[in-house]
Amino acid sequence: MKKLFLYYSLSGNGDAVADKLREKGYDVRKVESAKKPPKAFFFQIMKCGFNAGRNYCEPLKNYDADVSAYDEIVIGSPIWNGRLSCPINTALKETVFDGKKLTFVLYSGSGDAPKATVKLKERFKDAQILHLREPKKNPDALYRLSDL
Repeated sequence: MKKLFLYYSLSGNGDAVADKLREKGYDVRKVESAKKPPKAFFFQIMKCGFNAGRNYCEPLKNYDADVSAYDEIVIGSPIWNGRLSCPINTALKETVFDGKKLTFVLYSGSGDAPKATVKLKERFKDAQILHLREPKKNPDALYRLSDL
């Protein structure tokens, strides 16, 4: 069974998850935005949070939407304004996940994402959703990946 971790990371939390899943035998594919985010953290929160709040799909750089070789896909996204990141919105829009076992790993400062969870459950009814609180700062949170 081939497994893929498809993710976006702005602050390094997704990269921490990717390292752990790579150790577990997952292939890793990082989604990259075609646009550079603001450098200042305050402006990142303002711009990214605003765009995520309106479910914006951000243009991606060299995105490969072909996941046909994989049986299981874990999708990782930071939570911005209670929602999925804009690059992941685009990846979800451009990728066909039919017949795949899906799990979402959501990482945020609060460790909770009720708005994102509701939206994901509406669209991907059988998907498992795992919330991690800043895995880069709290590496102990990565133990929860053992369930995958």
